[in-house]
Amino acid sequence: MLGDRTTVLPAVAPRRTVSLREVEAPRRRASASRTGPVTVAILPAHNEEEIIATAVQALRDQTAPPDRIIVASDNSTDATVERGRSAGAAVLETVDNRDKKAGALNQVLDQLLPTLEDDDVVLVQDADSKLDAHFLEAARSYLDRGYGAVGGIFRGGPGGGFVGHLQRNEYARYARDVDRLDGKCLVITGTAALFRVRTLREVSAARRSGRLPAGDGRGGVYDTTVLTEDNELTFALLHLGHKVISPSRCTLVTEVMESWGALWRQRLRWKRGAVQNCLQYGLTRITWRYWGRQIVTFLGCLVSAAYIGSLIWALFGGGIHIHAFWLGVTAIFVVERIVTVRLRGWRQMVLAASMYELIIDYFLQACHIKAYCDVLLGRTGSWN
Repeated sequence: MLGDRTTVLPAVAPRRTVSLREVEAPRRRASASRTGPVTVAILPAHNEEEIIATAVQALRDQTAPPDRIIVASDNSTDATVERGRSAGAAVLETVDNRDKKAGALNQVLDQLLPTLEDDDVVLVQDADSKLDAHFLEAARSYLDRGYGAVGGIFRGGPGGGFVGHLQRNEYARYARDVDRLDGKCLVITGTAALFRVRTLREVSAARRSGRLPAGDGRGGVYDTTVLTEDNELTFALLHLGHKVISPSRCTLVTEVMESWGALWRQRLRWKRGAVQNCLQYGLTRITWRYWGRQIVTFLGCLVSAAYIGSLIWALFGGGIHIHAFWLGVTAIFVVERIVTVRLRGWRQMVLAASMYELIIDYFLQACHIKAYCDVLLGRTGSWN
């Protein structure tokens, strides 16, 4: 651990203008006897007093726990600082940060990376997430195999009523898809990701040299100018030649949005950010898959609109007629809903057959359409 005192980080500019003694001292104490790479966990947190102690304890309970845990409290107005410290983590408070999670992480990494060696490991984990006990041990084994980043596969946490239930099903399907692809993933999720220090340094250097988008122009690991910093960092790693993976053993629980409004804001930011990142990098040997995904999503929205339109016409205009094509489409939807939720048990599979989850499917497609329109019209999105 870094100690039990709260450290205040310097403002972003100029960089590294104060003493790093509270970060460096544990490093010096450990350096003489270290037998392998040091692992440091960073938990960016904004008003997470209810869950921060649980997140820290889950890290301490790992089969291969981190050597240090840092809670990066960003403009918190609740008891996040006190509870993080009481849980045994070092607490670093950001100063004058207006760039949300990405800015908070850059401030911490600016101070931390100079105290670490290239082979050391950094975990970045959302404070509202809880790692399963084997996460770090499994993830570090993949870094040892040469991967540039190792992400997690997440389950939805409790709460949220019907909206939370729909998200838990959605996350179960995501886990199934990634597992079937042997961990291949499009994005290293921001819920939890593991990196070598040398990889983070390479990203920072590539931003300064122009090999990657410069972000805010200060060489931070995370791009503070985008809405989805984890998606952009994935693009950066892939363009630098690194491989990324989300192995089936790297599992965790993360918070679900507890209202339709919160879910709309979250997904609109995700979708806007994904499109923004594609425009930012252009069409390259890496991004063509992501552009293809956007096209498929857009076509899916059109198909859904046509499907709903045909049902409305049949009910209110043209009478009920059974069309083989739409009957086949419906059958495919039903089978897909049933099979892909089997990780949650047979009860959820039976429920899925009713197609009640079309509610969230159409909700998310409406969110996608809104995001596309916003990008086309040049509207500026916000992180919240």
